[in-house]
Amino acid sequence: MFAKRPKPLLSFPKQQLSNPHFFFSTPTTLHTPLSSLPPRPSINQTKQAHAQIIVSGLGANASFTGHLLASLALSPSTPFAYSLSIFQTIQYPSLFASNNMIRCLAKIKLWLYVKGLRVECSKRVFEENGHCRDVVTWNSMLAGFVRDGRIGDAEKVFDEMPERDVISWSTMIMGHVQNGQLEEGLECFKEMREKGLRPNEAILVTVLSASAQMGLLENGRLVHSIVDSLNFPMTVSLGTALVDMYAKCGCIEQSKLLFHNMPRRDISSWNAMICGLASHGLGKEALALFERFINEGFHPVSVTFIGVLNACSRAGLVSEGRHYFKLMTEKYDIELEMEHYGCMVDLLSRAGFVDEAVELIEKMQAPPDPVLWATLLGACKIHGSVELGEKIGNKLIKLDPTYDGHYVQLASIYAKARKWEDVVRVRRLMVEQNTNKVAGWSLIEAQGRVHQFVAGDREHERSLEIYKMLETIGTRIAEAGYSPKISSVLHDIGEEEKENVVKEHSERLAIAYGMLVTKVGDCIRIVKNLRVCEDCHEASKMISMVFDREIIVRDYSRFHHFKEGKSERDNHPVLLAAAVVAAARSTLCPPSLQTLLEDVPELGILIKVPEVGSRSMMKFWSTYCHGHWQYYSILVPVGFKHLELEPEVHWTRGKTRKSI
Repeated sequence: MFAKRPKPLLSFPKQQLSNPHFFFSTPTTLHTPLSSLPPRPSINQTKQAHAQIIVSGLGANASFTGHLLASLALSPSTPFAYSLSIFQTIQYPSLFASNNMIRCLAKIKLWLYVKGLRVECSKRVFEENGHCRDVVTWNSMLAGFVRDGRIGDAEKVFDEMPERDVISWSTMIMGHVQNGQLEEGLECFKEMREKGLRPNEAILVTVLSASAQMGLLENGRLVHSIVDSLNFPMTVSLGTALVDMYAKCGCIEQSKLLFHNMPRRDISSWNAMICGLASHGLGKEALALFERFINEGFHPVSVTFIGVLNACSRAGLVSEGRHYFKLMTEKYDIELEMEHYGCMVDLLSRAGFVDEAVELIEKMQAPPDPVLWATLLGACKIHGSVELGEKIGNKLIKLDPTYDGHYVQLASIYAKARKWEDVVRVRRLMVEQNTNKVAGWSLIEAQGRVHQFVAGDREHERSLEIYKMLETIGTRIAEAGYSPKISSVLHDIGEEEKENVVKEHSERLAIAYGMLVTKVGDCIRIVKNLRVCEDCHEASKMISMVFDREIIVRDYSRFHHFKEGKSERDNHPVLLAAAVVAAARSTLCPPSLQTLLEDVPELGILIKVPEVGSRSMMKFWSTYCHGHWQYYSILVPVGFKHLELEPEVHWTRGKTRKSI
């Protein structure tokens, strides 16, 4: 007839409740409802103890009410109305009851100030009520400084805390990471572990995020082992953080495995996996996963399409990129953001559709971000478009005269065209504007430490061994056919000096160190703050083949995988087209062309022709391969001398468009 009553959090024998001395005894003599509460009881626990006392008929006892207020003052959250209602039941409040009511009010006031980001007000309340401080108020003050970005003040509060709980450590670790102090956050986590404290889920997710941003795989694996050893449930937040960490640390297969084994996923989990696949150049896998995401009933958001468009850009999927760019606005009504335009400009300009990329930028409703023009400037360097590059470079310098990257890009274009006077002029202008080139660095995690290198670095404790290994590497890859690509060197110096400059780039030093300290056959993982130059890309391919090592380099925008003398760029349609054209020109051998064609996707794409005098080859090529592309533009491939040849002439099945 009656529903079963829920078991109370606290229960006491009736004979104890009927004993009037029960409520005034100290915790060391008799058990009372309040003395049985945990050190920082929740509101529900306090209310159940309160209810037990009321049922006993002793709810109006002033001494008990004072202790009840003391319990509320220790609670993580203190409701104002409830505290005040208890206090008002006391006809003649004692000093003890009044002090505890003041503690409740001070905590409520401090909390309100912190939540409202009025940090100075909360600081004043905190300092004026020193007698009311407990770990909860200290944590509130700590959180206020962290939310306000005042990490120095937060550290001072943290150091002064007489007692710290897991919330204190969580707040401090999160504060460091959210404010870009990744190493300090990881060091704080290490210190917490040394004190024997058990981390909560928020700490683990934060530390995984820091490991992902820094590309520290071993640190991320350590956190994963802690998750397993402490039997943490694989929640959506924790699973997503692990998927993201492994993807950003170069272990995309492990990331995929974790994603597929997650018991439950939300949209952030799918976004992490799609973006991870895109950053590794696995464009078709990313698009397939996106279609599965849609089929399972999820609705894409802005970040989802950033991953999708980035996937198209990295894999050279031009038609797919155009399709999804249109789909996000027409079907899903997602407002275009600067990141979406950036992906499309990158996609089009990489594939040679520079004019279309310029048109896209010029049609934007909002003023274009300088990053978009900088992306185009990079394309001008690839395609040898000196005139357009000069125009865009000067525009960028006017938009942001203090950023060194624009000067460096423009100087690189001039250097590639061997216009040394213009290189000197741009670099002089760079000095006059008080800008300096950002120093490139590379990180490698080895033997429990993170090692950082800059170009020409000789500060490492094993510098002599590193340079000796560098010489060995140079000799071995030269014997295997490696030839330095020195077009990126922005100085009018001798060829031999340029070769010495490129071979001491930071990633080369990191790879050499990795060869010294890792086992034969182990993967070498590098994190770099700038883009990998063309020569280091080619050298890394040769090293992976000669020394039978897998090398994974993460630069500022993507991953580069080198294995058995190959890289992810070998599957890019534009670069494949250039390679096929080069092979056709050098041999005109149908069998070799047929072998190369097996790897070339059937896409309408611009093919690059190496130099003037290739008309007969182009006629042969377009006739032989007419099934793979509908038309071809006369452009110049990466790695060839840049000369223009009738840029408006297109070939289809052995004929120019003009003659069709």
